[in-house]
Amino acid sequence: MKIDIQKLVRKNILNLKPYSSARDEFEGENGIFLDANENPFGELNRYPDPYQRKIKEKLSAINQISADNIFLGNGSDEVIDLAFRIFCEPGKDKVLTFSPTYGMYDVSANINNVELINLELNDDFQIDLETLKPHLKDENLKIIFICSPNNPTGNSIKTIKYILENFNGIIFIDEAYIDFSPKESFKNQIKNYPNLIVSQTFSKAWGMASVRVGIAYASEEIINFYNKTKPPYNISQLNQNAVLNVLNDENIKLVQDNIKLILNAKKILIQSLEQLSLVKKIFPSDANFILIEVENADLIYQKLVDENVIVRNRNSVIKNCLRITVGSPEENLKLIETFQNLN
Repeated sequence: MKIDIQKLVRKNILNLKPYSSARDEFEGENGIFLDANENPFGELNRYPDPYQRKIKEKLSAINQISADNIFLGNGSDEVIDLAFRIFCEPGKDKVLTFSPTYGMYDVSANINNVELINLELNDDFQIDLETLKPHLKDENLKIIFICSPNNPTGNSIKTIKYILENFNGIIFIDEAYIDFSPKESFKNQIKNYPNLIVSQTFSKAWGMASVRVGIAYASEEIINFYNKTKPPYNISQLNQNAVLNVLNDENIKLVQDNIKLILNAKKILIQSLEQLSLVKKIFPSDANFILIEVENADLIYQKLVDENVIVRNRNSVIKNCLRITVGSPEENLKLIETFQNLN
């Protein structure tokens, strides 16, 4: 399928002359730096690499994807927001999501004054293609956001391939939880689909939520627009260093081991929850969390809070459902014991 990305990009972004920082004009690490009006004293007095080249080199080697196909954002939220800024004309264009899902797509649409089409997932939390198909020909529909594994439901979405082959706009796949899933990431498909953006994060499996670094994998053309549109120094040197420290063989092995521990703990947690009469249903999950249905979510949530056990009450999104993150063995045991006392 032949897709002209430039026809999808806003005209003002096509014509945008990006801000040129001092580090754009000189990339070396050694020298007497008198070009950026920095304070000559201190340990954190220099601006960081605006393109996070060292991190991209490591990610490139790990994933066998060119560094030119990688963008790093101030959390995945910046990756999402920039997609709106690059492709969606405020007050004219539209994006589409599937509910229930990650709430930032809705928030970013409102911030950017972009109409959001919200299609309900079916009873299995899957996309109803017959409901979607009429929207695929809408010329003003610029982006389809798909969270897989989905938040808050935890399941992987099955019909992504069909959308990739039948939509001429941008397909944005949010894979924040992909490291916990047995499914293959779509990041290896960017060479086949020039309109595909795959978002990942260091916040979940990498255990670095406070660092706020998100990743986008996409065609070099799309990545160039991201680099053109982003703020000049969007990731601090402190945060870049934190990511670089974890991207070594020893820490990568530790992350992989921790993922196995979390998945094993999830199995045990599910088995324990299945024994509780107040748990009506446990939904399938490819993530590091479990969605459960209970008799009265608001009441049970508050009783858990009273015992200092904090889960996410999703009753306003999915009736009588709680989302439970898989914690440490000790935390999971406390959760189950608290549930048993409520039973």
